[in-house]
Amino acid sequence: MTYRPPPPPPLLDRPLQLFNNLNDFQLLRTLGTGTFGRVRLAKYKDADKFFAMKIMKKVDVIKYKQERHVMNERWLLSKLNFPFIIRLYGAFQDAKNLYLLLEYAIGGELYSYLRRAGRFSLPTTKFYASEIMMTIEYLHSMNIAYRDLKPENLLLDGKGHVKVSDFGFAKHVPDRTWTLCGTPEYLAPEIIANKGHGKAVDWWALGVLIYEMLAGYPPYYDQTPFKTYEKILAGNLHFPAHFDPISVDLIQRLLHPDPIKRLGNLQGGAQDIRRHPWFAGVDWNGLFRRTIMAPIQPRVTHSGDCGNFDRYPEESSDFGSSGASATEDPFKSF
Repeated sequence: MTYRPPPPPPLLDRPLQLFNNLNDFQLLRTLGTGTFGRVRLAKYKDADKFFAMKIMKKVDVIKYKQERHVMNERWLLSKLNFPFIIRLYGAFQDAKNLYLLLEYAIGGELYSYLRRAGRFSLPTTKFYASEIMMTIEYLHSMNIAYRDLKPENLLLDGKGHVKVSDFGFAKHVPDRTWTLCGTPEYLAPEIIANKGHGKAVDWWALGVLIYEMLAGYPPYYDQTPFKTYEKILAGNLHFPAHFDPISVDLIQRLLHPDPIKRLGNLQGGAQDIRRHPWFAGVDWNGLFRRTIMAPIQPRVTHSGDCGNFDRYPEESSDFGSSGASATEDPFKSF
């Protein structure tokens, strides 16, 4: 049976306020940290159910001028419904913080498994690249560019399947945009050159990710972002000796410096990627239904197990604050 991607849902908010009260949750240990917030494991008090609570400090979001990205992430997550995308269960706020209640991907970051393994085998790389390719195809069907693909943003569920997270840089892009954002090693040359970019930047990032999974390091890297950008623009692509010719061909086509000629952005779209010999034998329907066993099986002992996440220093924070915000609040519609 030929796989056909599901039609995109209508651009209407699905009900979010299934959970809308911070007092309904017990906040447990930190799962990850960022520039202006952290993610905590949260237990729903009335049931043995766990979530990931993304907590962002309003003052820091404003300090780093990330208001639009934060509001955009909440808006986009409310519209996405795909097996390999983290699900949003609620969004609320208090005087000092913003809260996103997210599906808990108990398997941890794909980056952690890659770091321990050094590099992935070809079958493992193909499995995860296939799930990610389907996710990018789904997002592009809604004219959404993800723009932040990297191993750290790829989580695993309890059965080892991908859950794409962190949509702060994602954007509705019917044509092109000029915002410089993303991780230096994963930026497409048109972003660096500030020529305006479209959804094709995600196919470039997929090529970088496949290379990194197979090699253990990205194709373009240096000690400073500026030198990394120089290498990307120079386009001198070198492959380790263990790369097979079909992998080399796929990566070269995905890392074409001209987005017009980049695989995935041609007339056949994502189907051109599916038809590449590298993906021969992939059961796309089985992947979509998640009936194929993942090559990585996370160790999970109970529904609130967080052993697959690194330890982070905890901080005492003022959650559930009442009263007016210290600054003019741009988050009224959060």
